[in-house]
Amino acid sequence: MSSEIEVVEEAVPLKQLSGVVANGNEYGGGHHGVVGDVADDESLKNDVYTAAAYGDLEKLQTLVESEGCSLSEPDGLGYYALQWAALNNRTAAAQYIIEHGGDVHAVDHNGQTALHWSAVRGAVQVAEVLLQEGARVDAADIYGYQFCNLMQITHVAAQYGQTSFLYHVVSKWNADPDLPDNDGRSPLHWAAYKGFADCIRLLLFLDAHRGRQDKEGCTPLHWAAIRGNLEACTVLVQAGKMEDLTVTDNSGLTPEQLASEKNNRQVAFFLGNARRLLEKRCDGNSRLGRFTRLRLAPLLWCIILLLLATYIQSVIMDANLPKLMAGFSFMAWFGVILASTGLVMFYRCSSKDPGYIKMNVHDPQNMKDDEPLLKIETNNPSLLAGNWSQLCATCKIVRPLRAKHCSTCDRCVEQFDHHCPWVSNCVGKRNKWDFILFLVLEVSAMLITSGVTIARIVKDPVAPSSFFPWMNYAVSHHVGAISFLIVNFFLFFGVAALTIIQASQISRNITTNEMANVMRYSYLKGPGGRYRNPYDHGCWKNCSDFLIKGYNEDIQVIEDAAHSEGIGMVQMTRENGSLGNKNGHIAINVNSSKTNTHQGHLHSSQCTYSKSETESGTLGLGHGSGRSSAYSV
Repeated sequence: MSSEIEVVEEAVPLKQLSGVVANGNEYGGGHHGVVGDVADDESLKNDVYTAAAYGDLEKLQTLVESEGCSLSEPDGLGYYALQWAALNNRTAAAQYIIEHGGDVHAVDHNGQTALHWSAVRGAVQVAEVLLQEGARVDAADIYGYQFCNLMQITHVAAQYGQTSFLYHVVSKWNADPDLPDNDGRSPLHWAAYKGFADCIRLLLFLDAHRGRQDKEGCTPLHWAAIRGNLEACTVLVQAGKMEDLTVTDNSGLTPEQLASEKNNRQVAFFLGNARRLLEKRCDGNSRLGRFTRLRLAPLLWCIILLLLATYIQSVIMDANLPKLMAGFSFMAWFGVILASTGLVMFYRCSSKDPGYIKMNVHDPQNMKDDEPLLKIETNNPSLLAGNWSQLCATCKIVRPLRAKHCSTCDRCVEQFDHHCPWVSNCVGKRNKWDFILFLVLEVSAMLITSGVTIARIVKDPVAPSSFFPWMNYAVSHHVGAISFLIVNFFLFFGVAALTIIQASQISRNITTNEMANVMRYSYLKGPGGRYRNPYDHGCWKNCSDFLIKGYNEDIQVIEDAAHSEGIGMVQMTRENGSLGNKNGHIAINVNSSKTNTHQGHLHSSQCTYSKSETESGTLGLGHGSGRSSAYSV
């Protein structure tokens, strides 16, 4: 059977907990981030560990410089002041501790350094201080795990969903994001297990191996399926291949079967549908397989040419119909001109680059031995802002916000609208103008040619005056004209509807893809989660910009600050005897009792296939058995 990763926690009575924790949004913020009963500061332990956790630099200076307290000694449980400062991202306190005897290489009884504690909360600033001060990256903990190297730091960041921290240590300090631990689990395994989709996107972008199997034979998709993490499964499947869905673990189970066994019905249903769809696409003999590979542009080209030939031969040049007058002749041939011009635009739309974004490819022959496979920008604005959805794991690029990856073309397209099988191309930023002009020209041509055809048949002087005899006469004597009219009639409604939809979307500066995913894309949501299109500059400007430039710029409308939705602080709350937020991050408390009971960070390397689950998060990072209670997550 596949295993779940057991996490252990030390039980601490709630009455003893009245401490401090720094919220992730209050880096280096002095006394910010205090939770619990802090009304009486005298109840807090007056030591360097409390001061470091609070970031109280003034108290820290008093204790060290006036009272001679040491910063190089651990507390009663073996944890150092630098670790507490690192955990709560107290940059100034950490720098002071290092300058006054604190050792960045110091390890607690679990072999953990301050650098690991900084990874728990994603404390990028204090981690930067530690790394610049030479934090050791090659020490092994007491269980034999080389826990102090940057590879393992990426494991910790992935376990706690600290995507920004992971991005920082990989891009600036060349941490390896894909090396497995002693159990064969890479950071991608942990991110999938914990359900952190943004971490998964970043790791896949960094070329993490999707198909790596741990000692249980589980891939990241297996772990996401076991936990029922639908979003994690979606990201992995979209970036993966058929083999990822069919690989089995040591017990012979696929991710779909594991999800079903764990009663994660939604995930099992999704994985089953994905597998069947990929099987049909891979099967060239199936109808769907043939359709996805068929380029329908030549077929549509032939249909239009055949209709034009029928119209010219059976309507304009038909000897059984009256000779065309000058004005009416111009109208009849004008329809041909419009349709022919539409064919030119059709060819341009089909053959033109729709806005493909250059893929980030590397040439192994021209690379140095110590050069990373992917060079990501350390100052990329989108990544610094935490817009991880802009990462494309397939193209290995940071794409513009409105660009999307086309699964058919397997490329990212700027302002992706949709993939049109009849055009045999994507419709995007660079060919949408050609596409809409093609539609308008063909709809206009259909209206004109249909009108001319009806007028020509009705004005036939030989035709009977009664309706039914006239119908019989038209069908028998004007077969080509009637056939053209019927085909034109059915095609008109589909093309006209598509033209109206496209025109409506252009007037609002929104794409077909955005309309279909309006509930998914965060940039299309305003205050309160309501729909808001930040690119809609009004109908007149949207249409004029599109007609003049051929596309609309991705310039967002500046929203009134009074109505903007700010980013709130995540509150740490105590419920049911555990301290934690929804990401499984545990509040670290400075105990007010006489005995120092600083909570350490422990998680087990043991695996068990327990079906019991809890929402409580892990207390730490060390490998080994728990001291009080154990449970699975």
